[in-house]
Amino acid sequence: MDDGILKCRCAWAGSDPLYVSYHDREWGVPAHDDRLLFEFLVLEGAQAGLSWITILKKRGAYRRAFCGFDPHAVAVFGEEKIAELLNDSGIVRNRLKIRGAVTNARAFLAVQREFGSFDAYLWSFVAGSPLQNSWASVKDLPSRTELSDKLSRDLKKRGFTFVGSTICYAFMQAIGMVNDHTIDCFRWRELRGEQ
Repeated sequence: MDDGILKCRCAWAGSDPLYVSYHDREWGVPAHDDRLLFEFLVLEGAQAGLSWITILKKRGAYRRAFCGFDPHAVAVFGEEKIAELLNDSGIVRNRLKIRGAVTNARAFLAVQREFGSFDAYLWSFVAGSPLQNSWASVKDLPSRTELSDKLSRDLKKRGFTFVGSTICYAFMQAIGMVNDHTIDCFRWRELRGEQ
């Protein structure tokens, strides 16, 4: 219930308040802040093989552990900090994923230097505007596309890790490069600019 009106949502949102809030306020909203883009890049990599709700529940601990997702701070994490993070029960304690976040911070900063911002680089893949899809059901949503394949290849070429095509597509959905809310969801129309 929102404002006394029952709203239809994407089926995946379920009834968990954390998931519902994420669905209603963040998922699919075009993000252009580099810090937020880095946050989602790290979180999507951490999610590999796990459920997204698991990562959402750990998001606060990730923000603390990864210095508010400041890529400059994360880029200089050394072995001592990585060992410390491996003992942090608030995050996914996977050495490869933690190292991947550090590697990605360094690659992220290189992209910022080349393009002026990670935002400029990333959104160039969709000419600056979200792709508007029209899925009838969550079963129709792809797990990857030719565009996510292209983004994945380019990120890997630039030294990023945990950026396979499926992770890239989930990242694109999360940051609003694609509007993948189902057509019966109230957010689908809102994110298209319709009311």
